Amino acid sequence: MAAYAICVRDGRLLLARLVGRDGSRRWTLPGGGMDHGEDPYDTVVREVAEETGYAVEPTALLGIDSMTRHYPRRFSTVADFHGLRIVYEARVTGGELRHETNGSTDRAAWHPLDTVPDLERVSLVDAALTLWRERPAAGHVAGRA
Repeated sequence: MAAYAICVRDGRLLLARLVGRDGSRRWTLPGGGMDHGEDPYDTVVREVAEETGYAVEPTALLGIDSMTRHYPRRFSTVADFHGLRIVYEARVTGGELRHETNGSTDRAAWHPLDTVPDLERVSLVDAALTLWRERPAAGHVAGRA
């Protein structure tokens, strides 16, 4: 379980650049994994602050993005991962933009919405933008598992 924020201001989207174990870098929403016993609302506030330097206020629960992934593990086994990513709309209430150090991301930046399709990004960005634009009552994007 993880919680993420979609922050749009003046036609720009706040993103954090995720650093993969293989050294790859792709843009994602600021957010991340919930600590045991932590409320998702508190998770998104904490994670956005850690990754971007901003204080945020979640203003709407947009939905949940469910994803599965299979990847190799040690001893010729395969991991069958299922993640639930809670997506909130949020507004910046304070702080200053800065980059995370010693974390899962290495940059934070505002990107014009019309340039997002050209970025190397994770699928969560597209799912969250669809939730933000369409605001489905059930919080589910049609055609996604």
